[in-house]
Amino acid sequence: MVALATVALSVFITLTTPVRLGLDLRGGTQIVLETRSTSTTKADGAATDRTVEVLRGRIDALGVAEPTINRSGDNRIIVELPGVQDPKEAAEVLGRTAQLTFHKVLGPAGPDTEKDTGKGSAQDGAKGSAEDDSAKNGSDDGSEENSGKGGTKDGANDGPDKERVLKDESGDRLRLAPASLTGNDVKGADARLDQQRGSGWHVTVDFKKGGSSGWAKLTGEAACRPPGDPARRVAIVLDDKIISSPQIDPSVACRTGITGGSTEITGRFSDAEARELSLLINGGALPVPVETVEQRTVGPTLGAEAIEASAWAAVIGTGLTALFVLVVYRLMGALAVVALGCYGLLSYAALAALGATLTLPGLAGFVLAIGMAVDANVLVFERAREEYAKQQRASARVSLVAGFRNALSAIADSNITTLIAAGLLFFLASGQVRGFGVTLGIGVLASMVSALVITRVLAEYAAARRFVRRRPHISGIAGIGVVRERLLRRDPQLMRRPRRWLAVSLVALVLAGSGLFVRGLDFGVEFTGGRLIEYTTTESVDPEKARAALADAGFPRAVVQSSGDGGLTVRTDRLTDSEETKVTRTVDDVAGGAEKLRDEVVGPSLGEELRRGALIALGVALGTQLLYLAARFRWVLGTAAVVAMIHDVIILVGVFAWLGKPIDGVFLAALLTVIGYSVNDSIVVFDRVRELVGRHRGTPLPQLANQAILQTVPRTVNTGLGAVFILAALALLGGDSLTDFALALLIGLLVGTYSSVFTATPLALELDGRRRPAGGGGTVPARRRPAARVPVTGDRRG
Repeated sequence: MVALATVALSVFITLTTPVRLGLDLRGGTQIVLETRSTSTTKADGAATDRTVEVLRGRIDALGVAEPTINRSGDNRIIVELPGVQDPKEAAEVLGRTAQLTFHKVLGPAGPDTEKDTGKGSAQDGAKGSAEDDSAKNGSDDGSEENSGKGGTKDGANDGPDKERVLKDESGDRLRLAPASLTGNDVKGADARLDQQRGSGWHVTVDFKKGGSSGWAKLTGEAACRPPGDPARRVAIVLDDKIISSPQIDPSVACRTGITGGSTEITGRFSDAEARELSLLINGGALPVPVETVEQRTVGPTLGAEAIEASAWAAVIGTGLTALFVLVVYRLMGALAVVALGCYGLLSYAALAALGATLTLPGLAGFVLAIGMAVDANVLVFERAREEYAKQQRASARVSLVAGFRNALSAIADSNITTLIAAGLLFFLASGQVRGFGVTLGIGVLASMVSALVITRVLAEYAAARRFVRRRPHISGIAGIGVVRERLLRRDPQLMRRPRRWLAVSLVALVLAGSGLFVRGLDFGVEFTGGRLIEYTTTESVDPEKARAALADAGFPRAVVQSSGDGGLTVRTDRLTDSEETKVTRTVDDVAGGAEKLRDEVVGPSLGEELRRGALIALGVALGTQLLYLAARFRWVLGTAAVVAMIHDVIILVGVFAWLGKPIDGVFLAALLTVIGYSVNDSIVVFDRVRELVGRHRGTPLPQLANQAILQTVPRTVNTGLGAVFILAALALLGGDSLTDFALALLIGLLVGTYSSVFTATPLALELDGRRRPAGGGGTVPARRRPAARVPVTGDRRG
C-alpha cells in the first residue's frame, strides 16, 4: 500500500507540476549583485531585503517572463532573467541607484565656481555622468561604470542639501540649489509619445500629495524670474546628471507655479530611453549601492542542446544498464528495471514538489543517481544468491527476505555517506554546484525507496508465485553467478602481502600527484574571477591563431581553447563591455563568423570566496566521513576508508592537472561525488569484514578481510559496470559541458573501486597490526590468532 500510494502521488505531481529548469538549460541571464555599505547605511540583511523589493519592481517593469530574485546571505542578491540574452541593459537598470531630484537653477557656473566632480549624489556611492554632454538617460560607452555596477565609491551624502554644479543638456555648467524634491515625492512615471505637437517621446511624472505642493512652490519661485534668465529654469537630475532643465512657461504665474500634481520631462528621448527613464523612476531608489560580482548568460541554443544531449545520455545509459541487469538477474532484474522507472518518477516528482531548479549539473546528478539505485538492487540480489546457495532447500522468497535483511546495513551506510556529501554541497557550495547537491540528495533518497520498498514488494510477490517456485532458475538468484564461481575455483589470497598493494597505491599517488607540481591546476573562471565567453564558429579555428589575433588586439593574457564542434572558449581577466565587444569582433573576424553561446563574469572577490568554500567543503566532507565511519566501523577501518578517499581525491585532481582540464564548480561536484562513491565501496567491504569478525572470532583478520573481498567482488563488478554505462553515455553524448564531468566520475569510479580493495583494506590490516590485541572485536594482529579457513559463501554446483 505504501509503494502504491507513493507511486500514485508521484504520477499526480508529475502530471500537474512542471519542473523548473535552470538558465543553463533554457537560456537567459543570471546576475549576482552584492550590496555595499556606505558611510551612513550598513549593507546588512535588512538593507538587502529592501534592495530586493526595489529590484523586484524594476524587473517586473522589464517585462521578463518568470523572473526570480532571491537574497543569498546578508549582502548578495541572485537575479535570474530567462530569455534575456543581452544582459547589459538589464544590469544597467538593476544596478543604478536611480536618485531623482528636482533643483532650482541659481544661474550659470562661472570659471571660479567649484569644479564639477560628480560627487554629492542623493545616494552614497552613486556614480554620476556629469561629464556626458548628452541629454539621454545614461550613455552606453562601454565603460565599467556603465556596466551595471551602480557605484562602488563612497561619496558624500550631503549632496542634495548643498549647492552643486552640473552640466545641462547642452553641456553648459549650471549652479543648482539644494534639492527641493526627491524621487520619494513622485507617485509614478509613464513614457508617452506626443504625436499632436510632434515633440517626440517624453516622460510624464505624477507627484504625490506633498510633492504637488513642493513642485508648485519650486516652479512658482522660478516663474518670478524674467524670460531668458537661466534662473527661470528648473533642473531635473537623475544620478548626478541633468536630464532636463526646462524654462518655466510664461503663462505660469509668479509664486503660484504649476499646479495639478504632474509635469513632463523632455529631452529628445528615443522610445527605449523614455521607457527606461520611466522604469527607473517607478522602480525607486536603492537603499544601498550594488555591484555586479557575477554574471552568466547562456544562449537558448546551448541550453536546448544540453537538454537533448543529456536526455539521450539518460535514455541510452539507462537502457544499457537495464539490459545488463536483465541479463545478470533475469526475473529479479526485470523487476529491478521497473523499480528504476519508479525511481525516475519519484525523483522528478520530488524536484517538482519542492520547487527545485534543475540545472545542467543537477541533470547529471539525476542521471548519476540511477547508479545508486542499481547498487542497492545488486547488493540485495547478491546477498540473496548467497543465502540460496547456503540453504540449498530454501525458496527464492526466503532467500530474498534474507538478502534484504543482510544488505540493509551496507545500503544504509553507503547512502548516508552520499547524503552527507550532498548536504555539504548544499550548505557550503553555491550556484550550480548547490543545485547538483539538491538533485543528488533527492536521487539517493528516491533510490532507497525504489530499492527497499518498491523492488521488495515486486520481488517478494513474484518469488511467491507457483510458477517461479517450480522454476527457480528464472528468478535470477538460484545460482552464484559467473564471477563468484571463478573466485571459488581459484580462491586467490589477495591479502597475503598487503604491503605490496600499498606500494602500488603509493606509486600511483606519486605519479598522479606530481602533476600538481609539474603542470599546476588550471582553475576555472569561477575560482579566479574574470570573464569566460564561449563561441560557436562558422569555420574551424586553430586556438593558437585566435590567441595571436587577440594578443594583437590588446589581450595578450587571453586563454583560448577549443570547445569541440568547431567552437572556441576565451578566458580573460575582467572585461568592460566595450572590451568584450572588441574580443567578440576579433573572434568573428578570425573565424569568419561567430555566435556567442555563453558569457560568464565573476568578480575576483567572489572567485576567492568560491575557492575558499571549495576547500572548506572538501575538508568538512573528509572530516564528517571519518567521524561517521569511525562510529560505525571503529577507528581502524574508518581511518583506512578516509585515507583511501584522500588517495582517490589526489589521483583525480592530479590526472586533471596532467590533462590540463579546468578545475571549476562542476569538477568540485564530481570530486565530492567521487568521495561518496569511494567510501561506498569501502563500506561494502568493511561491512562484510564486520559481519565475518562477529561470526569467526578466532580467525586472523587478514584471512577474514580476504574472504570479505572475494564475497563482495561480484557486487563491485556488477555495480561498477552499471555505473560505467551511465557515465560513458554522459561522456560520449552529454555534450562539451558534461564531458569533463563524466570523465572525472569515470576516473573516480575506477580509482575508487581499486582503492576500496587494494588501498583501504591493506591499510586497515597494517593499522590493526600495529595496535595492541583487543578481544572480541576481531581486529587483532594475525600473528596472535590461530589460522582458520573461512570458505567463500556459495555452492560450487551454481
